[in-house]
Amino acid sequence: MRAVVQRVARACVRVDGVVVGEIGRGLCVLLGVAPGDTEAEAGWMSDKLAGLRIFSDEAGKMNLSLGDVGGGVLVISQFTLYGDVAKGRRPSFGGAARPELAEPLYEAVADALSAARGRFGADMQVELVNDGPVTLVLDTPEPR
Repeated sequence: MRAVVQRVARACVRVDGVVVGEIGRGLCVLLGVAPGDTEAEAGWMSDKLAGLRIFSDEAGKMNLSLGDVGGGVLVISQFTLYGDVAKGRRPSFGGAARPELAEPLYEAVADALSAARGRFGADMQVELVNDGPVTLVLDTPEPR
């Protein structure tokens, strides 16, 4: 599982011009699911996201988590995070999970975080104000 995480002042996602998910201060998470991912990876990712200390404390240090600041989360499915452009110029998406696996795991992460969300599989327009800017890429650990 892979996530691009952005600390935001606000974010929203639209489908057909209609806002389907929106938050104020918090995290905008683009989430990709790989073929071998399971509920274990979904649990790891949601725990990691909830506990990330990337919000500034009174001293200006990144020391606070979502819960500490009362932040929201917007999770958007993003199979293109597993796009491969090693050969040619057109991406291959063989590294992304099929929708029947990806959707329940995407929903599990969003549910665990009580997150606003996009619409799985839809053409979406994402609008956000990156705060900092702070952007991280998270990959679940390789199985041992």
